[in-house]
Amino acid sequence: MEFQLIRPGDMSGEMVEHWRALQATRQSWDSPFLGPGWPIAIARALGETDTGVRVAVLREAGESLGFMALRAGRFTAMAAGAPLCDYQGLVAEPQVRLNPRALVAALGVGRFDFSHMLQSDDAFAPYAQGRETSWIVDVPAGYESYAAQRRAAGVTALKDLDKKRRKAEREAGPVQFAHSKAGPDLGQLLAWKRERYRATGQIDIFASAWPRRLIDHLFAAQDGSLAAGLFTLHLGGELAAAHFHLLGASTIHAWIIGHDPRFERYSPGLLLFQDILRWMGATPFSRLDLGYGDYRFKRELANTEQAVTHGFVGVASPASLVRGAAYRVRKTAETLPLGAVSALPGKAMRRIDLMRGLR
Repeated sequence: MEFQLIRPGDMSGEMVEHWRALQATRQSWDSPFLGPGWPIAIARALGETDTGVRVAVLREAGESLGFMALRAGRFTAMAAGAPLCDYQGLVAEPQVRLNPRALVAALGVGRFDFSHMLQSDDAFAPYAQGRETSWIVDVPAGYESYAAQRRAAGVTALKDLDKKRRKAEREAGPVQFAHSKAGPDLGQLLAWKRERYRATGQIDIFASAWPRRLIDHLFAAQDGSLAAGLFTLHLGGELAAAHFHLLGASTIHAWIIGHDPRFERYSPGLLLFQDILRWMGATPFSRLDLGYGDYRFKRELANTEQAVTHGFVGVASPASLVRGAAYRVRKTAETLPLGAVSALPGKAMRRIDLMRGLR
């Protein structure tokens, strides 16, 4: 098995179609983040110069057998599009056995950091340092069947949303759902997100140029290799919530969500999720991936899940030594009864990775 590292724009049409065909063989691979459109869109958003975005093509006897998108810097590599990439992993033929350290060596770096690797990717399992859950709503038989399933499981979230919808209609006016093409709606969504970042002291992702270019390209349909959709909810004629999601073959991946704080009491963002689930019944989409994060609404809406891991693969290098030491400090802190202080090393690592990815 050998690696061919190529720029996304240099992939042949045959490679792209093979990659997409492989995606269709596993439900867990039906994610926009795991397809050929993602690295193409990321490379375009980063600009015309060499940004380090590469597709690792696994080849044997001249045949392409697997694909994985990465971004290599001088000393380290990460997933293409991190920190906006919610899934990472190798998409390959069943017989392929990846040697992650050989991949790192081929990239010419000291280590590869991953943050949302599919736990089912056996090659990276030995290098995982922790795991999280991605929550998924599977609605193959439509919304009503799904709602009945949730009721049977004793979950009242959808019933509570129905009550909030009626309350919103009484107090704020008609509830209107749309699959929007309005630029001002997208602008308002990003403004809500940026204000939320400021209010909570988080890094403003959209202060960096390339994430905004990526969103603009996807919204304007300038990048046909990757599909996205803007969904909105109006209350009494006013925009109350908006979601910008990526679209796979049968999966909608929840990505950028926001709402007007004035309508907080009606949970407009959750009402919008409910409307999207209803809308999916008349479309090819049967799966709404809510992504990782231990939030109550995700646990209550989801009826299935998949695990993702974080960690790193390193070769002998200063970069690997530094990362290994950081994880040791993090794990030690997380075992100590220090309350919120125990989480500080992990938060610091994630913040550093976020800043690295936004460069």
